[in-house]
Amino acid sequence: MAPWGGLTCCLGAAALYLLGRSSGRDAQILKSVTRVNQLKDLAQLLDTASKVLPLVVTITGRVGSNTPINCEHSGLRGVIVEETAEQHFLKHNDAGSWIQDSALMLSMCKEVPWYLDDGTAHVYVVGARGATGLVLTIGSELFEESGRSLVRGTLDYLQGLKMLGVKRTERVLPTGTPLTVVGEAAKDDIGTIRIQRPHKGPFYVSHKTIDQLIANLGKWARMLSSFILPRLNADASCRWYKVASVGFTVFGVYLLAKHAFHYIMERRRYWEMRKRVLAAAAKRSGQDSEGSDDKGENGSDSTKKDRLMPDLCVICLEQEYNSVFVPCGHMCCCTACSLHLTNCPLCRRPIEQLVRTFRH
Repeated sequence: MAPWGGLTCCLGAAALYLLGRSSGRDAQILKSVTRVNQLKDLAQLLDTASKVLPLVVTITGRVGSNTPINCEHSGLRGVIVEETAEQHFLKHNDAGSWIQDSALMLSMCKEVPWYLDDGTAHVYVVGARGATGLVLTIGSELFEESGRSLVRGTLDYLQGLKMLGVKRTERVLPTGTPLTVVGEAAKDDIGTIRIQRPHKGPFYVSHKTIDQLIANLGKWARMLSSFILPRLNADASCRWYKVASVGFTVFGVYLLAKHAFHYIMERRRYWEMRKRVLAAAAKRSGQDSEGSDDKGENGSDSTKKDRLMPDLCVICLEQEYNSVFVPCGHMCCCTACSLHLTNCPLCRRPIEQLVRTFRH
């Protein structure tokens, strides 16, 4: 049986350790990020901080683009547009009822080069779709009812389906939206400044301010601290997580060691019992072999004695027996004596035929 108690304690200890290690860490990283109040200061900051690159900063501004996308359904102008189409239908289940379900038919995304502008300068944002915290606004939701033919509807019904229609959703990042971006600042050869995902560090694109992001990241640490020990601060709660993880680890290792000890003792008893059984079986087989040897010696002596005694006829005791009686099969008389017999002298069965045998 697997030691589930010990494994559960060890896994819980690992979870507490990771929680204590990561609790408030991202918030501390965001607190240490360089804040750029005006985008025009970012170029000068890059020039002065060129020796300590990469430079992770946080900037705020409104979304803008030289070539925005005109949304077909909502009429908005955006820089990132996602369109999805879902087929909604009723499906006949095994219980005999109809349940509603959907399947994705189309998923398409468009993005154009865009930037943040605060009135003093603009900075391009690269790779925002893979950033944390990016939420697109729902521009439009349309539901188109199914208009299939009678034949197609009948075929779908025979397959256990009833088509309801297609739901088309359009999500947009509109121009003019205020955003906060945390990422690595870089400048290309022609002097264009951009914010991109750093090789190591946070990358956020969010509608919230930097202070709201920090407060949101530290929320879980404060919430757990309030449940465990309300008077502890974040650092003390992190230490408490580590102490608790050590305690769970020790208890889990104890349970695993206890299970391993019992398993080793059981296997030891099993092998000792098996050794005893094999020894007893070997001893008994040795006694049986000695008895068989004695029997073999006695048998060989009797065989030798039989070989020393001649095969004489039971009637005359002078000639060797060489005649077989049919049908009983006994051979105990010589030919001369057998000619005068009508019944076998051993079994008293009538003799129907006499067969003479010859020896080498």
